[in-house]
Amino acid sequence: MFKKKQLYNTILKIFLVITSISFIVSCQSKNEDILDIVDAVEDEVNYLLPNIDLSNWKVTLPIGNPTEVQPPEISDYATNEMLKPFMYNDSINGALVFHTYPGTSTANSSYSRTELREQLIPGSNSTNWTFAQGGSMKGTLSMGDISKDSEDRYHRTIIMQIHGRLTNEQRDLIDEDDNNAPPILKINWHYGYVRVKSKELINLNASETEILHTSAWKDDGGHTFSEYVGFDKFTLEIKASDGRMEVILNDNEIIVYDDIHIEKWGVFENYFKAGNYLLTASEGAFSSVNYFELEVSH
Repeated sequence: MFKKKQLYNTILKIFLVITSISFIVSCQSKNEDILDIVDAVEDEVNYLLPNIDLSNWKVTLPIGNPTEVQPPEISDYATNEMLKPFMYNDSINGALVFHTYPGTSTANSSYSRTELREQLIPGSNSTNWTFAQGGSMKGTLSMGDISKDSEDRYHRTIIMQIHGRLTNEQRDLIDEDDNNAPPILKINWHYGYVRVKSKELINLNASETEILHTSAWKDDGGHTFSEYVGFDKFTLEIKASDGRMEVILNDNEIIVYDDIHIEKWGVFENYFKAGNYLLTASEGAFSSVNYFELEVSH
């Protein structure tokens, strides 16, 4: 439905331009009429741009090892030949499109993505935030297009995250090779619904050192919002504060995490992620996610 509407709008605008140009040619002697028509045509074909500042984001692509593009280079995505297939403007609807398919994955994943990663200091992953410091992210988005599985069901994709990160001291303390920690929040586009998953500490009596291990955490049961968003535009907001995490859909439905697991999670640093993290490695799979607005505050 979304694709048909977009195609219809594009064809309509092209028709208006052609019709107007033909009329201009037929009345060349009437300069005032020509100027009025040109102004009208310019209004009709006015391009819309997404309301997104990329100054504090890098993007990971499903190519290379995988490939990452840091700020400030990411801001040139419209002219960057490497980025164009994966990150581009839908100027009809005013969206930044994130397109992906099964390709190269990151070290701690089996799936590929075209996904933004927050950088408080542009170009650096080393400075992040804790729940005690707090943070919020709000986006307006929609599913653009997505493939189906062998049972004719849409595939799923992660559209927002809060990901944990070990400090260098924590990494060395538990003798890890990298700074990876689990994601405390994953928000999926799940067969047309918005589904939220968090983490729970397996052993609530685990020591402050033991809880640093990824194996100390498990997925919770998840929560699916009741509103069906399908391929329509919707708004998601995440609020993180000391011992508390909220996810809000369309300023209407809300789920709150304020239990012992979130309290224990306070030991980790965190960063926001947003985009398109496709949850399948099936051949021929693909997905596109449209972001109209995205803002972060701390």
